[in-house]
Amino acid sequence: MYAERHPGDALSSRVACVWQQVSEGDTTQLVVPDACLDLVWGPGGLFVAGPDTGPVPTPMAAGDAYVGIRFKPGAAGAVFGVPVRELRDRRVPLAALPPLPVASPLLSDAAPAPDPAARLAAMRAAVLTRLRETPAPDPAAPAIAGALRMGRSVRDVAWAIGLSERQLHRRSLASFGYSPKTLQRVVRFQRALTLARAGVPAAEAAVRAGYADQAHLSHDVKRLSGVPLGRLLSPVRHLP
Repeated sequence: MYAERHPGDALSSRVACVWQQVSEGDTTQLVVPDACLDLVWGPGGLFVAGPDTGPVPTPMAAGDAYVGIRFKPGAAGAVFGVPVRELRDRRVPLAALPPLPVASPLLSDAAPAPDPAARLAAMRAAVLTRLRETPAPDPAAPAIAGALRMGRSVRDVAWAIGLSERQLHRRSLASFGYSPKTLQRVVRFQRALTLARAGVPAAEAAVRAGYADQAHLSHDVKRLSGVPLGRLLSPVRHLP
């Protein structure tokens, strides 16, 4: 079972959702790139899931419970104390990063794992404190991701935002952990996936997401997820 909830007004400017997942059996969950970072508390403790550039098969045992806080693309900023690009394609134990403020003794791998609601409450409090203490993310990040999501070229996006291509590259790496080309591939893929999950035919979803044609979409889907589009058409995005 997987469920997402609104993060609450205090976090909503930076956080896409809070989520919970409990495995109903032994399985492998396929995680695909979405340009997000997650703070996760699972059976092995707390970790940060960085922005992925390819599929991440994640083994889960029956009864495994996870809770997470998912940051919007480009919105994590300095929350985790290291450049976002250093977290790319990694799952990093929270203990290996500069510490979050411990708003609750529960937020410690040394403490017994509390129930999921208590875990999430502790994580939310710690993240909210850190958001107040760290600089805001690049204000251009949403515009960069939005323009690339619509299929515009990197050169056109740089011009529209008033940056050189070199500046756009540097700011994209800082905000998303991706180069603009990689960011474009990920957000365009996610836009097509959202359309397809809403029932839009694949050929139409490809055009609306900015692909040259359905074959171009199929190529990117296989490159980013390792499986055909049809395998991804569940209504939710699961565990990072």
